Amino acid sequence: MKNILITGGAGYIGSKLATELLNYNYKVTVIDILKFSSRSLNHLFNNRNFNFINGDVRNKKLMKNLILNNEFIIPLAALVGAPLCEKNKKEAISVNLESIKYLMKIITKKNKVIYLTTNSGYGVGEKDKYCDEESPLNPISLYGRTKVNAEKIIMRSSNSIGFRLATVFGYSYRMRTDLLVNNFVFKAVRDKKLVIFEPHFRRNYIHINDVVEGVIYSIKNFNRLKSNVYNLGLSSANLTKYNLAKKIKKKINSLKIKIVQNRKDPDQRDYYVSNKKIEKKGFRAKISIEKGIDELINVFSYSEEKIINNY
Repeated sequence: MKNILITGGAGYIGSKLATELLNYNYKVTVIDILKFSSRSLNHLFNNRNFNFINGDVRNKKLMKNLILNNEFIIPLAALVGAPLCEKNKKEAISVNLESIKYLMKIITKKNKVIYLTTNSGYGVGEKDKYCDEESPLNPISLYGRTKVNAEKIIMRSSNSIGFRLATVFGYSYRMRTDLLVNNFVFKAVRDKKLVIFEPHFRRNYIHINDVVEGVIYSIKNFNRLKSNVYNLGLSSANLTKYNLAKKIKKKINSLKIKIVQNRKDPDQRDYYVSNKKIEKKGFRAKISIEKGIDELINVFSYSEEKIINNY
């Protein structure tokens, strides 16, 4: 049985990932300070293969013991998003970067690391060109810079895999409405109005269930995938913000779309992304943007859950 440690495992991706890994009968340990949700793992506490530690990844003694006892390490603990990192610069550096430096200092040969980062590291892409894993990294925000630097440190180890995630969407036990698709659908359901700035900005997207499946695929095929970084996104979902809004309007006819000129994205993300490298290794994201929009419309129409975002 594989022992897997997820840092930040109570978060948006971590809570879904921990749940699915337990369905595969892996032993899962989560360490998290429960900053945003204390409920996202409640459904796992009766699983004998699940172990939860309410702790901080910057606690070196605690982390050393956990790393020695787990074969796979999935470090998700981070301050996520440009606004949150700008607000808490010191903490962003210590959690997103310094804790990774320490992790990579103490891992042993038996440890295998799977690191999820953001493809916002590409910054502004060229007009008619897809960003692939060889494209120059040009992160604009502090968030993007900490994640890019952490990826570089992790990828010095041959026993590691890096995934550069497209913008994730879909329901999770620790829900977020600050992610672009989730945010647009939330506002469309609640306000029947979308105010969009930089409508021509392009992005790639991926459903959270596909992210989880991609990680599980990499655990099962670790030796075939290791020592490499992969873009992880849905290839049919390279869309401008405006195209995304139009897809939502198809589902919510009464939606009004308003474009404004005077606002800027702090990350300045504008790129199309190629996911061919991971697809050639046998994994392909499947869940369509349309299916995700349907799911989110239902979640936001019928759920009374209070959502605490990152910022």
